[in-house]
Amino acid sequence: MSDYRSSLDSNIDKYIDLISWCRWNPDLWYDMITPETGGMILDLDQRVFLRSITRFISTYGVFPRGYGKTLKEVMGMIHTAIFFPLIEIAMTAQTQQNASSLVEEKWKELTRFYPLLLNEVEGKPSFTKDSAEINFKSGGRIDVLANAQSSKGQRRKRLQIEESALLNNELFQDCIEPIPNVPRRTIGKNALINPEELNGQINFFTTSGWRGTDEYERNLMMIKEMAELKGKIVLGSDWQLAVHYGRGEPKAALLDKKSRLSPTFFAQNYESKWVGTVDGSIVDIKQLLNLRVLECAEFKNDGKHEYILSVDVARSHKKNNNQTSIAVLKLIRTPKGRLKNIHLVNLINLRNGLTFGAQAIEVKRIRRRYSATIVVIDGNGVGSGLLDELIKDAEDPSTKENLGCWDTINTDHEAEIKNAEKVIYNFVSQASNHDGIVSIQDMVISGTLQLLIKDTNIKYDDTNYAEEIYPFVQTDRLIEEIANLKVVTQNNGKLTVQQLTKRIDKDRYSALMMGIWYIKNFLNKVIEEKEINIKNFSLTRKPKIYGKRKGASF
Repeated sequence: MSDYRSSLDSNIDKYIDLISWCRWNPDLWYDMITPETGGMILDLDQRVFLRSITRFISTYGVFPRGYGKTLKEVMGMIHTAIFFPLIEIAMTAQTQQNASSLVEEKWKELTRFYPLLLNEVEGKPSFTKDSAEINFKSGGRIDVLANAQSSKGQRRKRLQIEESALLNNELFQDCIEPIPNVPRRTIGKNALINPEELNGQINFFTTSGWRGTDEYERNLMMIKEMAELKGKIVLGSDWQLAVHYGRGEPKAALLDKKSRLSPTFFAQNYESKWVGTVDGSIVDIKQLLNLRVLECAEFKNDGKHEYILSVDVARSHKKNNNQTSIAVLKLIRTPKGRLKNIHLVNLINLRNGLTFGAQAIEVKRIRRRYSATIVVIDGNGVGSGLLDELIKDAEDPSTKENLGCWDTINTDHEAEIKNAEKVIYNFVSQASNHDGIVSIQDMVISGTLQLLIKDTNIKYDDTNYAEEIYPFVQTDRLIEEIANLKVVTQNNGKLTVQQLTKRIDKDRYSALMMGIWYIKNFLNKVIEEKEINIKNFSLTRKPKIYGKRKGASF
């Protein structure tokens, strides 16, 4: 023991130099522990990535899918946990489940590449559905948090924020930014705070998002601070850098995706471009993204609320994407019957090539699932074909169940069966489009409209989605459509919308807009009916919800 102590004391300067060198050069340290076979050879850009998160107080990285940014994030966290005793470092994501799955997956991958990492672990790492924890012999710890109110009051020494483009700045300032406020103390007798350490470090990593959002502005601010040498750095690349080094998908596959996928989707996920929100956009994209609060889609009536359907019949500029869109809107009311929120609980696109008769059967099936009280449809132009089929008596070809015959509320169309149920409201686009634009703007600004959250686990270039995933994909497509629209004032003073690129349709937007317009005009009022109390001649008020179907009274 004395010989060991003597050797340590006589070589202490060399140990200090080694630790300092390892802390400053994480990529070279990983080179040192790379096995002769089966290891990972780091490329130049990956070395820059690792050194940046080791040397700067804050790094903002915008990288495409398939780049490998999350793997490098976890490599940086492991390096920190080993070389800074008793440090606590967390990865945050949209949900703890998402963060946990990322850390677990990358930890297993890295221990295959670098088996020596297992020698640094104290005990067995713990991974569950909504938590992950890795403890190191240094006393360092890695775990996960959510970008949510549930993380408020937590304390860590450093943070890695995953998919930061989804961050709300108000939430960040209130809950996330204070988490690493307390710096790490050294483990020596004096327990000092090292002024040269990256105390309070917060790193941001993401695929690109929307221009005009809080994170877009943070990106620009950090570029300015980087130029002013304030300890910040911004990194980024498109798909070509990873392809150059032979990582991810081959160039031919990515070019094929570019030819068939939405330009906005490809720009955000592979070209690292912040897109959308030009001057005159229909709504503030930041306000729109803040409406994404619904965690669960709905596939049938919940037995408690009123639902309506809104159908925009396909008139796409791309024949291979010529789809009819159906918005399923749930009305949330106060106990007194006043409209509180509108939930877009599902957004359905009927597959290509369906005849109007087949589309009518699908619409009637969907209406039955949700017990929708009204079906709003743009029955003019292309939509007239679907309207003509909806007013016919129909039978489900699969179950042979009668789907009913519908009549219109506000037109002189004659249903096939006399006294058919009045279900259809024909939205006259030329007369009501201006009011529809104003209605959707009002509902976004007021926060009345609420949308499904963004699911970061979805592979959006896939073509087959499970039923529970599909509504989240369609909601993302809706955001993309709205971001592609610019409001134009016509000569008569009325508003209309103009697509910035014809390659992005507006069918989902139109379906949502018509439904919101109908709700605002016919289902958003409470009438106070007066009744005379004969005993004391006072007036009592009985609230009554306005908006039940009353023939052609609309």
